[in-house]
Amino acid sequence: MFVCTHCDAQSLKWSGRCTTCGQWGTVFDEGEVPEKAGPSKSKSSKSRPAATLNLAAATTAIVERQSTNISELDRVLGGGLVPGSVTLLAGEPGIGKSTLVAQLAASFTVNLPPAMGGSRGASYYASGEESEGQVRLRFVRLGLNPEHVVFSNATETGSIIAAAEAMKPSIVIVDSIQTMMTEGVESFPGTPTAVRAATSELISYAKASNVPVLIIGQVTKDGIVAGPKTLEHLVDTVLTLEGDATSAYRLLRASKNRFGSVEDVGVFAMTEKGMVPVENPSAMFLKERVDGPGSVVTCIMEGNRPFLVEIQALIDKSFFPNPVRRTSGYDVGRLQMLLAILSKRAGVRLYDQDVYVNVVGGLKLDEPSADLAVAAAILSAIDNVTFPAKTIVIGELGLGGEVRSVAFSERRRKEAERLGFGTILDPKSIKTVSELRAKMK
Repeated sequence: MFVCTHCDAQSLKWSGRCTTCGQWGTVFDEGEVPEKAGPSKSKSSKSRPAATLNLAAATTAIVERQSTNISELDRVLGGGLVPGSVTLLAGEPGIGKSTLVAQLAASFTVNLPPAMGGSRGASYYASGEESEGQVRLRFVRLGLNPEHVVFSNATETGSIIAAAEAMKPSIVIVDSIQTMMTEGVESFPGTPTAVRAATSELISYAKASNVPVLIIGQVTKDGIVAGPKTLEHLVDTVLTLEGDATSAYRLLRASKNRFGSVEDVGVFAMTEKGMVPVENPSAMFLKERVDGPGSVVTCIMEGNRPFLVEIQALIDKSFFPNPVRRTSGYDVGRLQMLLAILSKRAGVRLYDQDVYVNVVGGLKLDEPSADLAVAAAILSAIDNVTFPAKTIVIGELGLGGEVRSVAFSERRRKEAERLGFGTILDPKSIKTVSELRAKMK
């Protein structure tokens, strides 16, 4: 193993230049690191013992969160931003990160007690990707008032922190961390060393000033946050904005939250006026639904929130040796498994039929509770049968054709009843997929 004495990066082979920090002549074999490049060795091996405390005697302080004035964002954060916290917001390009951040910058204000300096209302927006004109145009397009937003094009974290210390803003927004660099770190912006150093400086500022910091992070082509994994470990909260760029809906999740739960999910509708919080997602997803063959409603769980969504299926005669299997928002591999179950256990002939499955609203289903609904939509489409109005289908299918129970069944049932769905087909009323087909006829 070879180690870089400048940034501690490890590699399996030697090179004259470190591929991480770009320094020349700093890569050595792990057992041959020069004495001067290694950690300094003190003659005294004794250290003062660390202070210890019995955990039962520890006191806890009540943290007063600061509302963002965006209901769905507050829901995911657990009630608002914690003073001195550092939040990382990531998402695909064009998903709406900058739009959400602009709304936050325009609406976030803090009223401090007189002992802490009184009212603090300005939001400090530092962008290394856009000019002040571009950001201003976004505010105008969204109908936001930028009067209390202070902007800078700085990309050096030291100057950003110095400006923040002078103005004492309500929040510091950095867009994006991959464009930031730190004085004394000889690495290009976006490299793991530069990202780690810039984040560490912003964290130190947040903890010392009690000002919340929001960092926008880019993602890779695989959908994960770009940069070293330590970036996610360093910050207090990691938020991810998800959704199909062609759909109007966005989901905001917390994959890490030191101050609250990661089970809550926020739902937004992307409009001309920005990201509009959706207080009742189930009603929103079903408002344009029309009863007909191939249309079934099911209840899925996003975190601890139940959503009612429509699943559509279309069956058509295939004129190719290999029938088409296409899905939108549903795993095609699981669809093929369900088709095999329907063929073997329910006697449905699908070998010469093209099958299309769509989850309305741009959502992506990754839980087995939608199995029975997808199977019901396919049966409804192939038999040209329309489900009775206000019917919901919930359940997992086993390979034997049996219908299995799912988690949070009572919560799903209550959400269905709240929206007026009186008939619920679940493992309590349907035992096998063949019984489902017989009931539909």
